Amino acid sequence: MEIVTNSTPLPAPAGGSAVTIGAYDGVHLGHRSLLAELRTRAEQGGLATVVVTFDRHPAAVVRPESAPLLLCDLDQKLELLASAGVDRTVVVRFDEERANETAEEFVTRELIDGLDARLIVVGEDFHFGHGRKGNVALLTEMGAVAGFEVDGLTLSSEVGGDGPAVSSTRVRTMVSRGDVEGAASLLGRPHQVRGPVVTGDRRGGAELGFPTANLEIPSDICLPARGIYAGWYERPDGTRYRSAVSVGRRPTFYGPDGEVLVEAFLLDFSGDLYGEPARLSFVHRLRDELTFATVDDLVVQMGLDVEHTRSLLSP
Repeated sequence: MEIVTNSTPLPAPAGGSAVTIGAYDGVHLGHRSLLAELRTRAEQGGLATVVVTFDRHPAAVVRPESAPLLLCDLDQKLELLASAGVDRTVVVRFDEERANETAEEFVTRELIDGLDARLIVVGEDFHFGHGRKGNVALLTEMGAVAGFEVDGLTLSSEVGGDGPAVSSTRVRTMVSRGDVEGAASLLGRPHQVRGPVVTGDRRGGAELGFPTANLEIPSDICLPARGIYAGWYERPDGTRYRSAVSVGRRPTFYGPDGEVLVEAFLLDFSGDLYGEPARLSFVHRLRDELTFATVDDLVVQMGLDVEHTRSLLSP
């Protein structure tokens, strides 16, 4: 997959392109069904498939006070788009200047001049441009003049499916409630967070007997609700370990106002993880975060959580 940014423009694909546009946060099953339709239509017309997306969620610039937390960072989004078989992804830098650009200007610059678009496939409720005035109707009107077709689709898990629409908002809601199983059913994969392993308070190994990897997750990434989870920790070389994961404030030690941390105890592992980039996938929710009367009670429960994780996840 070619990746194009503002600083590294490429010529328009020879023969024209079939284009989709959007934030594509999470690249969930609704997105994937749309991309499958895009590929099918592109093959029929001999066109290259192109996704036009943004280096950040547009809401982070337009309405930062209410911008949604993200299901994936830009690197993961690009990986997911590549795995969906897209020929080219154009990453548009979204800043104040872009936020004030009209929908017509965006279509002319990015889609007509930049990509020689012959077909545009988007979600039926897609909006873009200053004031969100761009939509399927505007694209259709401009396409009639510029010579491209437009198709607005419902983002269901299957193209043409009659089930409920899949949206990044639905997935975020599930993740934020701790329903990681439900989120995975819409993502087509477990929800994953990424970040480096950093030094914690060192209680896990020395005091509790369960040394944990503390992940520093960017503040704009959507975390599951506070609780204990079974998941997979992936190292840079691709090796994966079953992990009992805590997302919480460690109230037994720090009360209800402690900092929210993401900590993973890797089963059947010993070694130094500090500083390495980690990928942590949430598979099952085990229980709520609890406050224990004694440290011994906490250690007993942690042992039960580890064995529960072992039983749920095949090695």
